[in-house]
Amino acid sequence: MIDKKFAWNRWQRILIGLGIGYSLVCLALFTLQERLMFFPSRTLEHTPSLYQLEYQDVWISISQGERTEKLHGWWIPAQQPNAPVILYFHHNAINIGANVSQALQFHQLGYSIFLFDYRGFGQSQGAFPTEVQVYEDAQAVWNYLTQERKILPNQIVIYGHSIGGAIAIDLAARHPEAAALIVQSSFTSMRDMTKRFGLYWLLPVELILRQRFESLEKMKSVRMPVLIVTGTEDLQIPIEMGEHLYNAAPKFKKLIVVQGGGHDNHLSVQDRQSVKHFVQQAMWQYSNRKSI
Repeated sequence: MIDKKFAWNRWQRILIGLGIGYSLVCLALFTLQERLMFFPSRTLEHTPSLYQLEYQDVWISISQGERTEKLHGWWIPAQQPNAPVILYFHHNAINIGANVSQALQFHQLGYSIFLFDYRGFGQSQGAFPTEVQVYEDAQAVWNYLTQERKILPNQIVIYGHSIGGAIAIDLAARHPEAAALIVQSSFTSMRDMTKRFGLYWLLPVELILRQRFESLEKMKSVRMPVLIVTGTEDLQIPIEMGEHLYNAAPKFKKLIVVQGGGHDNHLSVQDRQSVKHFVQQAMWQYSNRKSI
């Protein structure tokens, strides 16, 4: 009897220990999940001058409680003053210094580009980024372009790469007056992303997930031309997620599948021309927006 009682107490201690460990893992994921989604760096390794691009440093004030913080961005003008403007939302790592090559691609197509860092990235002020915070940053940048620079919404193409795609979709859903939305290598939701990890079913994801990025649901509310770009060799975000976003988009839409394209793969010359053609069509379609 003593041996059985000892064995039972030992199993009780093991079960209690496992329960405490499981609870601590859930608590850590609940409180620190931003650290698994964002990987900012404060150091700018490159500027547009790397490619001899003319640019202007821009600082945008954004209120945070009783204090004011500033976003840092680069305005890269096209040679033509009335050219379309690419409002660029970058991915979850480093900062805008890692995205000047992408800006170059759009500049070569004849577009102006506004590239900026979310709070907590690069020279932008503020604490570590969160989902709510990056949406606020996106709105502040939209206000800057339309109110301070006086750029007409129908001249602005909202572009997002990876997690920037989720931010771009959120902004597009709130601003149907924009010309178009381009989403490259992005996901349907953060909940769907958790399913890519083998032991996700062991965790109460619905309870602990705070940074949700519900892009698929928001895409259903987008009312503008949409271009989805996805790569066949993207090891981070499966091509099926891009296809799901495409299926949820409005009637005026296009899907570019980059053969052999990875997560950060640059577009080929042919793909870039497809992007240019899409933007031209979107600008023309703007006057017939009710049909979308």
